Amino acid sequence: RICFPPAGGASTDFFPVSRTRSPGIEVLAIQYPGRQDRRTEPLIDDLHVLADVLAPVVRPWCDGPPVYLYGHSMGATLAFEVGVRLTQEGAAPRALVVSGRRAPSTFRDERVHLLSDDDFIRDLDRLSGTDPRLFQDPQVVEMILPALRNDYRAAETYRYRPGPRLDCPVVALIGDEDAQVTVEEARVWSEHTTGRFDLGVYRGGHFFINDHAADVMRVIREVAAGRTPALPGQAIALRG
Repeated sequence: RICFPPAGGASTDFFPVSRTRSPGIEVLAIQYPGRQDRRTEPLIDDLHVLADVLAPVVRPWCDGPPVYLYGHSMGATLAFEVGVRLTQEGAAPRALVVSGRRAPSTFRDERVHLLSDDDFIRDLDRLSGTDPRLFQDPQVVEMILPALRNDYRAAETYRYRPGPRLDCPVVALIGDEDAQVTVEEARVWSEHTTGRFDLGVYRGGHFFINDHAADVMRVIREVAAGRTPALPGQAIALRG
């Protein structure tokens, strides 16, 4: 499976995923430009451009065992865009699993990336996805804020470009207290595939996956095994 990190994230975010993988499943985590071992490379603040860059990197892996894409938050949108490009090249992923993100064609006028540093950090703290102690160190803030703000800009300025749908199953997972996505917005993911769609609603906020990591990994393993996952608050739409 190929994993796409959320805004401000890095490939190391998925070390816990790799430790819980099933035998025979290889976990490949995408490293975006401008962070960790790629910190000297320019940041990319356009998800369409970033998908254009990443799709050729992912493409060779599609010639081997089945490829499954997973992304959280901004990473979900990016995984979708990469999946669209792979599908157009005849190398469609076997399935797409997304979490913490509304469907690409839904729109919100969000401008968090334009906030002052203090207000921006307060908004990050609201989502509870970053250890608040990190923002107490000015040097750490100086190091991580550019990538975070860049990714927020990329996510908030993203606009869906109508085109062919995916032809693989899509599974969407959200938290019932996540202000970033409603159940209605998540259901719209069903319109982006001709395959089966499943929706799971967990207790929690935007980073509900931190509290339900074991179950989320179970869902991903079941999808990778070609089974229909058992999901909380499940809503299913069948497409053909």
